[in-house]
Amino acid sequence: MAYFGNNTVNLLNLHYAIHSLALTGGGAFFAIFLLKSGVPAPVVIAAVAAILLGRFVIRPSVLVLARRVGLRPLVVAGTIVSAAQYLLLAEVHSIGIALLLLCIVSAVADTYYWTSYHAYFATLGDAEHRGHQIGAREAIAAVVGIVGPLATGWALTVLGPRVAFGGNALVLLISALPILRTPNVPIARKAPGVFRAALPGVLLFAADGWMVAGNWFVWSIALFLSLGESFSAFGGAMALSAVVAAVSGLVLGRWIDAGHGIRATAIGLTVVALTIALRAASYGDAPLAIIANAIGALIGCLYVPALGTAIYNQAKRSPCALRFHIAAEGGWDLGGATACLIAAALLWLGAPLGVCILLSLASVPASFVLLRRHFAATEAPAEAVVTSGLAGR
Repeated sequence: MAYFGNNTVNLLNLHYAIHSLALTGGGAFFAIFLLKSGVPAPVVIAAVAAILLGRFVIRPSVLVLARRVGLRPLVVAGTIVSAAQYLLLAEVHSIGIALLLLCIVSAVADTYYWTSYHAYFATLGDAEHRGHQIGAREAIAAVVGIVGPLATGWALTVLGPRVAFGGNALVLLISALPILRTPNVPIARKAPGVFRAALPGVLLFAADGWMVAGNWFVWSIALFLSLGESFSAFGGAMALSAVVAAVSGLVLGRWIDAGHGIRATAIGLTVVALTIALRAASYGDAPLAIIANAIGALIGCLYVPALGTAIYNQAKRSPCALRFHIAAEGGWDLGGATACLIAAALLWLGAPLGVCILLSLASVPASFVLLRRHFAATEAPAEAVVTSGLAGR
């Protein structure tokens, strides 16, 4: 069965499911907790940009360590350091030393975790079943995402940030356990030509980073303010979004593996564009904002499998998946940081949050062109074989 036929990928997806419990919990509340703690919205977005730029600077060090110990230890270490950032998040009460430390630790945690995880998944997954495997991962994460925001919203309201974010830190530590049963992946000392091979991934991730800046970081603040700055209401809106994603999951990944990547890309990015426009228009209107947030959940099951299939398969075909992801995620950091800094500047000058959300629309045509180019190249041989077979009958 393509969805669960690779036991190593199953363990990776189990890890990701547990990890997502914290990501949809503490991760979803990251920006809004800073806002609630007295950090102005422009500074919150600028802090996110600082984390992304820090990741960009730190990322080459991942290769140095990976060549010595392999990928698995780095995935585990990144997971553990990620837990520490939530403990620090609970201690931020305004602009100050705690916020600076949070930015530093978050940059280190995100760099080591995501770079090594993506390279690990790219290497151990199956190219021919990539859409299935990513679709299953995102669907499982969506189901888990129903619980994460509800639990964190309730805990923040009733028990306080130390208990709420401490719980998220504990979940992250537990998520490292399935990784201990997966094989290590050694990294070659040299891999000529890898960074040239990574250029399509750099551009794809740069566009995706730009998209996430407005459609997630700015949007989370807009949604929180639209819901009256209620942690519980915000958690409920995120849980509803996860229900939509869970019901809609698994479909597009199978379609991509069947050779319909271009159509899947068109559908996914159409939903992205509509979501961005609706979110920009819904600021200040609680019912409409909840609907816009729920519709945005479709991005995870419509757009993410197309992007993930392209990126992971490009990485697996490259001379070194880790070096590929170091370059590609550097593109994500620069794209996201640039858009965040522009959004922060606009907010500081008094621009509405909706305008900053609309910045994400600029990435949609770029993402479509890049993904279409990828799937046109990878699907053409299969179509040629079919045509040839028909002609010979």
